[in-house]
Amino acid sequence: MGCGVATSSEKQLSPGTILTGKWNGRKYKLERLLGVGANGQVYLATYGRAACAIKLGKDVSDLQAEANILASLDHREKKQPFLLDVDDAMLSGNQVPFYVMQYVPGTAVRTYLRKHGTEWFGVIGYRLLRRLSELHEAGWVFGDIKNDNILVSDYGRIALVDYGGMTASGRGIRQFTEIYDRGYWSAGSRTADPAYDWFSTAVLWIHALDEKRLLYLTRTLLPQNRDPGELLGLVKSHPSLKPLSGWFERALHGRFESTQEAAESWREAVHAASGAKSPSAPRVPGWMAGVFALSLLLCISLMAIWLFS
Repeated sequence: MGCGVATSSEKQLSPGTILTGKWNGRKYKLERLLGVGANGQVYLATYGRAACAIKLGKDVSDLQAEANILASLDHREKKQPFLLDVDDAMLSGNQVPFYVMQYVPGTAVRTYLRKHGTEWFGVIGYRLLRRLSELHEAGWVFGDIKNDNILVSDYGRIALVDYGGMTASGRGIRQFTEIYDRGYWSAGSRTADPAYDWFSTAVLWIHALDEKRLLYLTRTLLPQNRDPGELLGLVKSHPSLKPLSGWFERALHGRFESTQEAAESWREAVHAASGAKSPSAPRVPGWMAGVFALSLLLCISLMAIWLFS
């Protein structure tokens, strides 16, 4: 799992700490801190020999709301359950709520692209939009899309992590990161709808491939001058993003009919860009092919004479 950079001043638990559930009695051994989010810490842990991820919360109601969301997704998708346990534990005399999730291996988007190449962003982007489409169809908006909340494993497989920002459609976004937020860029409200995630997904790729210029914008633009057009300007002047500028314009302005359409539009744009970068080899004229074949036959004949003379 991943929950961003560990910036919280809250005390971290030492590796080897045993977490014992007050109600279910299960014992978990904490291995290491994975990340710190706005409302808790996430640890890699083991239960017996099985790896899992445990989120320790600051607020019971916040953590319970996240657990309820995960449980509802598990019920709808009927896959291997993502949510494994919900309980409380006593730590230093205080009762601390926690829930247990599947451990999702992988690396953050920018790290994966640096290691495997930026050409993977097309595949990863399509898989991300397909996953978001499933959530949107179920009535949820992820809300806090950012580099650290999307883990990528082998062959560009993706997993969304840290569901603290997950919000029911029509409600106010529960948790967000400023530079990914359409409200920050004067591009719309902070009411949860699919377009909120489209906007954040567009910013994700600008952040992943053009981080320095994006952060420069955030430092220099006055709030009243923040506008999706500034982001689109980065896209149109970046060699990897420019071929997909049509998709980015629609995403930044919320102009898709559905997330499924956004995913298909992304795939078509990536394929078109790939075709433009890899033109087919020029056709060899027939007379040139004939000359080549005759030259090859002559060479073979001369070699045979040399070998057997």
